[in-house]
Amino acid sequence: MKSLVWLACLIGLLLASGLIAVESHVQGKHLILVALAYLCGTGAAFGIVYTALAGALIGRFFSRPPSEPSSYPPVTIVKPLHGDEWTLLSNLASFCQQDYPGPLQFLFGVHDSEDPALHTVEQLRLLHPDAHITVVADARLYGPNRKMSNILNMLPEAQHDVLVFADSDVSVGPDYLRNVIGELQKPGVGLVTCVYRGQPDPGFWPRLSAKATNYQFLPGVVTGLALGMARPCFGQTIAMRRETLEKIGGFAQFVHHLAEDHAIGEAVRMIGEKVVIPPFTVSHACVETSATKLIAHELRWSRTIRTIDPVGHFGSVLTHPLAFALLAAAFSGGAPWAWPLVAVALLARLALKVQSDHALGQAYSDLWLLPLWDIVSFLIFVASFFSTRVIWRGFSFKVDGDGLLSPVQDE
Repeated sequence: MKSLVWLACLIGLLLASGLIAVESHVQGKHLILVALAYLCGTGAAFGIVYTALAGALIGRFFSRPPSEPSSYPPVTIVKPLHGDEWTLLSNLASFCQQDYPGPLQFLFGVHDSEDPALHTVEQLRLLHPDAHITVVADARLYGPNRKMSNILNMLPEAQHDVLVFADSDVSVGPDYLRNVIGELQKPGVGLVTCVYRGQPDPGFWPRLSAKATNYQFLPGVVTGLALGMARPCFGQTIAMRRETLEKIGGFAQFVHHLAEDHAIGEAVRMIGEKVVIPPFTVSHACVETSATKLIAHELRWSRTIRTIDPVGHFGSVLTHPLAFALLAAAFSGGAPWAWPLVAVALLARLALKVQSDHALGQAYSDLWLLPLWDIVSFLIFVASFFSTRVIWRGFSFKVDGDGLLSPVQDE
């Protein structure tokens, strides 16, 4: 009988210990969720402050007057081409419609003499018969960065000492070259580059891609410049003198870089010359026609930034206030403070869009796409930390800590 009593007491003690352990585990999980909710809420609050600051700074940046040149030196505009694009003809034609009285050479290059982009160049000749157009078709490759190999093949045909490199998917206004040369003529300036806005091709995914450029990338660059935390250089425009190009040792050193534009900017700064950004944008064609292409493009960009500027990439977490506010609401179980935070974050992002559109002189359209993009971009930001692999023009590469490419074989 006593044995049964002791056995019952032992079983009761074990059950009680089990219940206490379960309750402690539940309480522990609850405390973790509460901590995560407040952590995400804090991230959202800081992100809201950043968003308000970015909205104010973007208006100030574009309110400055552009610089006029004191003279109009001859310029060679260098444009590497690859394949046909939706707006390629209009993009190239915009460079032929410049309000610039100095001599201009338009230098186009391809790797393949059968590249369909050459048909567009022939159309350009018909539209602008007086334009000085030179074409180079050369298959030589010097590294995994095909764009830089293309440019290296083209440079021997460049006739002028002022060189303006611009990607094929860029469109510009008629005063573009005047303003770029005006900046390049300022004392100590070795390179001029330009921020850019997204110009979507027809379709849903290009419109979503443009949101990434206009309301995440562009405000981030302007804010980073204002706070002295950004050192950008963009392939959409790189204007420099031949003398500066020679001082940095030429372009052959960049054929293994994914972000060759960033590396060129750093090389110019290393020789003591300035890299400046004038207060206007060029247009960059957003051509991603599917979710797969859009995500691959954004992952390539995000992982590239992470490798060349890990601190700045981590700091870009502040550009995601809406995602953090939604996470705070989820972790807190819909606490009374969480949903108002979501509303404030959403309003802050929409206000930034309106301020950016006003500063850029563009229509206030597709408001509903911005929250959708904010969620997608946060997921891409998180994914950027889990690999260094990127896909570029159908080829797979890994990017090391110096931004150098190494090919990888798909399994």
